[in-house]
Amino acid sequence: MDVTQCSIRPARADDYDDVVAFTQHTWPDRDGSDYLPDVYHEWIDGDPERTRTLVADVGDAIAGICQLVMLSDHEAWAQGMRVNPDFRGDGISTKLNHALFDWATDHGATVCRNMVFSWNDAGLGGSRSIGFEPVTEFRWAQPEPESVSLPETVVSDPTLAWQYWENSATRTHLGGLALDTEESWALSLLTREDLSATAEDGGVYAVVDDGVQAMTCRTAVRTREIADGETETTVEYGVGAWDDLQSAQALFAAIRADAAELGADATRVLIPETARAVSDAAYLRATISDEPDFVLSADLSDW
Repeated sequence: MDVTQCSIRPARADDYDDVVAFTQHTWPDRDGSDYLPDVYHEWIDGDPERTRTLVADVGDAIAGICQLVMLSDHEAWAQGMRVNPDFRGDGISTKLNHALFDWATDHGATVCRNMVFSWNDAGLGGSRSIGFEPVTEFRWAQPEPESVSLPETVVSDPTLAWQYWENSATRTHLGGLALDTEESWALSLLTREDLSATAEDGGVYAVVDDGVQAMTCRTAVRTREIADGETETTVEYGVGAWDDLQSAQALFAAIRADAAELGADATRVLIPETARAVSDAAYLRATISDEPDFVLSADLSDW
């Protein structure tokens, strides 16, 4: 295909069937289906000053789709990059991403990040080819909600949580990133203001024992339908950071208790992909995601 004949334009409601046709089985060799058909209409109805969803229109088919979200006044997040298998290798992802980069810089972005599953070779290669560079990797720990007594070392204090985060090895490993407080499945720079705002509803914890040794912050409570009207509520924590096994144990107790108090069925805690963090979580009998996720970043300061 001659990609010069490809039109990059905003996605419309009547593109839905074409998009679903090539995204409902994005990864046929992996368990689970693509989430994009479920969020498509929500995406295109989003705030036009904050989000931009583009498709590659080749006249008789939609060749690709991608969305960009402004997470802050300078941070953009790219997600949902999908290319129709009939048009792979034709430069569709480059055209889509470059159009999104143009829109992002017009809205003040100096950086654009994305997340790619570590097993997604095509996604990783495609991201690198259009200017994304590796930033960090993380995993999900999922301690079960449980009504437990909090250790005396656990306090709800955003100032102490920030004090720990600011100088932690976890912050260095993650490049300062944590789960975004607004956008699901997106990472942004965690700020002191974020912790203070989150603390207004509780959910910001620090472990203090001869100094601050751990912190976490709740970012979202999400309920989804799983089958025949049955729902599951998951509490998400933007990051879990700790010094050692003892402080991790106290922190996980706080997470379990906080989630139980909210009536949750499950939790999801972002932790760094390090031998210490993953093995500590395993020792504490938290379910851990099978594989890490990778975060990449494109510098838009000179775009």
